[in-house]
Amino acid sequence: MDDERRARFEAAYNRDYGLITAYAARRCDSPQDAADVVAETFTIAWRRVEELPEGAEATPWLYGVARKVLANHFRGDNRRRARTAELDAEMADLYGHSPDTEVELDAIGRAFRSLSEEDRELLSLVAWEGLEREEIATALGLSRNAVRIRLHRARKRLARALARSGEQPGPRPGGQAEEQAGAGNPLVPSERSL
Repeated sequence: MDDERRARFEAAYNRDYGLITAYAARRCDSPQDAADVVAETFTIAWRRVEELPEGAEATPWLYGVARKVLANHFRGDNRRRARTAELDAEMADLYGHSPDTEVELDAIGRAFRSLSEEDRELLSLVAWEGLEREEIATALGLSRNAVRIRLHRARKRLARALARSGEQPGPRPGGQAEEQAGAGNPLVPSERSL
């Protein structure tokens, strides 16, 4: 039994360590905090190895555990908003190659921060983690249909926030017609996302 438990845990750890580390790193303000979240996530996975799904189904389960660990990490603390502002500045430094791009990133960051915590988390799971609806449903403990509805609403709220900021999702100068309405952007609603 111990060999089976160990093999199941090691398979999940080897496959998902990088994903969970990236998930935590994008949400923590320091590498040390991210490392603590990852360590706690896998400690819980070891303690609850009987509940750990086998194969690729373990990935969304681990995201769910990591999400709860992060919630505990940030509970009662409003530092998240200040950290988001720092991340926006870092993103602008990394990706802002022109004044127009920096203005656009700033507007997108403000629009994103104006959303509720639930909307930001849901959109982050799609855009940053690249999770599918079923995986998000597992991570958040929701039905696939609830995720579909909440994701649609979150995307609409982000589109409205962007419109208020003057950053309309849509075709870029010189862009193709299929780029209209933010096609290809996982955060902006499209026909395929409904």
